[in-house]
Amino acid sequence: MNNQVKNYRFNSIIILIIMLFLTGCGEKVDLPQIAVSDTVDLPDIKARGKLVAIVGYGATNYFVYRGQPMGFEYELLQRLAAHLGVELEITIASNMDEFFQMLNSGKGDIIAHSLAVTKQRSKMVAFTKPHLMTSMVLVQRKPDSWRKMKIHEIEKQLIRNQVDLIGKEVHIRQGASYWSRMEHLSEEIGGDITLVAAHGKMSTEDLIAQVVDGTIDYTIADENIAIINQAYNANIDIKTKVSFPQQIAWAIRKDSPILLDSVNAWVETIMDSVDYHVIYNKYFKNRSAFRERAKSDLYSGSGGGISEWDSTIQENAKRLGWDWKLLSSQIFQESRFDPKASSWAGAVGLMQLMPKTAHQYGATNLDDPLESIVTGVNYLKWLDEYWSKEIPDSVERKKFVLGSYNVGFNHIADARRLTEKYGKDPSIWEDNVAFYLVKKSKSEFFNDKVVKFGYCRGDEPVNYVTDIFERYDHYLKLVEDK
Repeated sequence: MNNQVKNYRFNSIIILIIMLFLTGCGEKVDLPQIAVSDTVDLPDIKARGKLVAIVGYGATNYFVYRGQPMGFEYELLQRLAAHLGVELEITIASNMDEFFQMLNSGKGDIIAHSLAVTKQRSKMVAFTKPHLMTSMVLVQRKPDSWRKMKIHEIEKQLIRNQVDLIGKEVHIRQGASYWSRMEHLSEEIGGDITLVAAHGKMSTEDLIAQVVDGTIDYTIADENIAIINQAYNANIDIKTKVSFPQQIAWAIRKDSPILLDSVNAWVETIMDSVDYHVIYNKYFKNRSAFRERAKSDLYSGSGGGISEWDSTIQENAKRLGWDWKLLSSQIFQESRFDPKASSWAGAVGLMQLMPKTAHQYGATNLDDPLESIVTGVNYLKWLDEYWSKEIPDSVERKKFVLGSYNVGFNHIADARRLTEKYGKDPSIWEDNVAFYLVKKSKSEFFNDKVVKFGYCRGDEPVNYVTDIFERYDHYLKLVEDK
């Protein structure tokens, strides 16, 4: 361990001792109890090949819409992982305390959430360079008849002077920087604002929705989040600021200085890029897109499904013995749920079946999306039965089935023979059969005497299987079961 890392570890332990001492003396220390992890820095992350990012639910940061994982933080994380040369793994925190506990206990490498940089939080984590600036605003409901009122009449019924918040109930996610800011504001205005802690996994967007429908009267939000929510909820007012501008950043453990330096260098680069501004505008300025998502039945933020074919997919997934979300991920990979999709090779429909294969497994009308699903599952079921003789593990077998669906089972069989020849396990997909499937694009392998079906661009089926399972993981995290 180098001296820089040792110093960071030592400082972390000292901070924890100070926290315990202050708590024992009766002074309020509003920090979650955390356990410092074993040191994991960028070299360790690269060695394991993945960056584990802690994110939260939200209408702008991470969600599924029409089958596609999306979000401001999510898209930036994809670019960061690519910059670091590793895969991305997402893990979910349900509240603010959990963010910091998960990070410092080693369950994640980075918090990718819109964290306001505060002195209090800086005792627990190392903040990256900020990538946003925003202010906190009061979210309040306009009068019921506001459309028929004049502007000055509306203004009289809204809070514009923060002093008027004395005695009012403001609902906030506990642990959020909004909470401490409102406590300080109470001191500044010389009166108590009643702060009510939001329960469970409620996000800022959830609280704004409660203001909209009248369940609560007031909440606090970052201005950029409030603006995009107002685009869909015209009956809320967000003009009253309750803070000065604040820096928004991500967070890393204090004992990961190499990762921090690398992320900071990346932040500096991406902040100057067109790509960053396109992503920001996509989630915080494109109001029409936000309105379309918010009212859609295919948006995970409102408990929506994955596609308009969910019920048919669920019925047929049961025949196959698969989770319907995995089958949905495959159909997204094939056609993005477009029943009119067609490929250069002649595959058509939701499940991109070749006409010969489709007719062999029961299709009569390839343009019928329901028939496409039924027929595709018939084929998957046959492939599952075929591989069940060779691949006993059901999870591994799904990978062989999907790979076969994409490139044909004969090429997979070739890769298995190569795998066995070179002393690896022909019943395991990753780093075994997948490895030699990719090798089938090289002459020394596709000309090998154990290979019966020649050349194959093996990276395509390998990426196909990887993409389906990665998307499936997002569905598991974000899409509710029906």
